[in-house]
Amino acid sequence: MTDTIWPVDFSNSTDPKYIVLIQSMRTAIRSGNLKQGSRMPPVRDLAWKLGITPGTVARSYKMAADEGLLETAVGRGTFVTGGMVVESVPPEPLINPVAPEFSDFRGVRVPNIGQGAAIRKALARLSQSSERNYTDYPTSETDRIARNAVAQWIGPNRAGRLTIDDIVLGLGAQNSVMMALQAVLHGAHPVILTEDLTYPGVRHAARLLRAQLIGIEMDEYGIRPDRLEEALRRHGGQVLLTSCELHSPTTIRTSVERRMEIAQIARQYQLQIIEDDCHCITRPETPAYRAICPERAWFISSLTKTVSSSVRFGYAAAPKGLGNTARQVAQSSFYGLPQPILDVCADLIQSGAAEETRAQVERVIKSLSQTAVNIMGQWDIAWRSDSPFLWLKLPQGWRGSTFVRACEAKQMRIKSADEFALPDGHAPNAVRITLNANMPLPELEACLREMSAILSQPPVNVDI
Repeated sequence: MTDTIWPVDFSNSTDPKYIVLIQSMRTAIRSGNLKQGSRMPPVRDLAWKLGITPGTVARSYKMAADEGLLETAVGRGTFVTGGMVVESVPPEPLINPVAPEFSDFRGVRVPNIGQGAAIRKALARLSQSSERNYTDYPTSETDRIARNAVAQWIGPNRAGRLTIDDIVLGLGAQNSVMMALQAVLHGAHPVILTEDLTYPGVRHAARLLRAQLIGIEMDEYGIRPDRLEEALRRHGGQVLLTSCELHSPTTIRTSVERRMEIAQIARQYQLQIIEDDCHCITRPETPAYRAICPERAWFISSLTKTVSSSVRFGYAAAPKGLGNTARQVAQSSFYGLPQPILDVCADLIQSGAAEETRAQVERVIKSLSQTAVNIMGQWDIAWRSDSPFLWLKLPQGWRGSTFVRACEAKQMRIKSADEFALPDGHAPNAVRITLNANMPLPELEACLREMSAILSQPPVNVDI
């Protein structure tokens, strides 16, 4: 393999040179001028030949590596992977459609307990009202009722003292997290800290925001404070994005004592904390980070896992004084939630229908988790009665990828730990098994028994 040079023309573009350089790389890979396995020139060599600064080349190499175009091998150089991710859109989808021929244990979906009827009733009530003007853009005035409903939904204790001016609404929890990150991140090289195993949407967000993502080691109590402080000293960091009440995929709940330690580190290092609470379906008494340090913590969730995924209704309780900033970000991104969705979701909360649905969902998940433990309890599983998934540490003889394939051979789809690992992180030998509440109970039980039977017969001659 030899170093590869290709022509780059900076003369007819007003874009920064690193943008021109990475666009040229994409074009060269598409056309075959840069072939898979080709070694890229060292940063200083390419900078000298193109007449640009080494920093410009280094930045373009990093962005290309984030997109999957290049990979760096320590001591060997930087190579063309042959992959192509157009404009940083990640290759894996966040929402996986259910394949009818498979039993789905991958996605976390809210149980269908008849909330469609509650939504239709809310729509019917709205249709009889003439107060709303459904012809203009939503504003901070037209969404006040919905923001007030959200403040009531969160409650007076969970996220500290709230006013409706602290509440900012988004299109689900993922969109609300993006909104908070956009409000917090700054500078040419932003850094996001997060758990070393994390929801794939965090990787998507970091790619889209051109941010470096640093994983922090966890133990049974949550993120380790010593590892967090070490990462801050080494990499810096503007925000910690964490799921401390119910962590996916491990089911870990960060202890209150640990939250206090992390909040103190956040104050010391001027770190913002974004708490993504989307998987929590209960009414926990443990304080969110925003209750512990309201001056620098965000509390984010949605109605997706407790009421309905289809309404795409999420919210952020911003730190004190940042509500207006977050609203400006939201307006710049998507102008605000559609007024009919605002009114429907406010009606669901104020009428009590949302809380009734949430309580029923909690009961369903508790029943399913007990069923799963009765069947899978002989294996090394982490589970909670309020968690819609199990975390299975695989026994000797199994790899995560091998067990996933074995389950797929039996028409069952699950998630390996690899799907939650950061690009340069370590994935344990484990899988996440979601308890599909919308699957007929006999089918779910039969699948779990099948998984248990597969586990008891590991493949021979597997190098682990």
